[in-house]
Amino acid sequence: MKYNTIVIEKKEYVLLKRYMNLSGYYKDDTFRKSVKKLLKELDSAQICDEADMPKDVIRFNTTVTIVSNNGWRKKFSLVLPTDSDIKNDKISILTPMGAAVMGYAEGDGIGWEFPSGEQQLTIEKVEQRNTYLNVNMVI
Repeated sequence: MKYNTIVIEKKEYVLLKRYMNLSGYYKDDTFRKSVKKLLKELDSAQICDEADMPKDVIRFNTTVTIVSNNGWRKKFSLVLPTDSDIKNDKISILTPMGAAVMGYAEGDGIGWEFPSGEQQLTIEKVEQRNTYLNVNMVI
């Protein structure tokens, strides 16, 4: 890992904790495992102020390109659950893929459990849209 741990902006950290705590009631095993893994990563995350956030770290409203060890490539934007739109490549943080990449940096490798089994992913590209969350408007 580029930064030795995931990196999360302070307000987004608070929002993530809220979402993760509300998500513990899902019946899907893969999703529940993803939430537990992200919660564990949040315990040791590097928390930054907005001004100190590295530009190559995945956060809300970031466009991400990932490559799997199987050779497939996927480009998507990481969004709030209310903005999720699979057809337009907008993936919610409350999906296994969204939880898998949050806080990681360009070039990082990740092992994550998906419905199809464990996948090894590489963050190929991170693009910031400069549209950050107003967390007071969320939840």
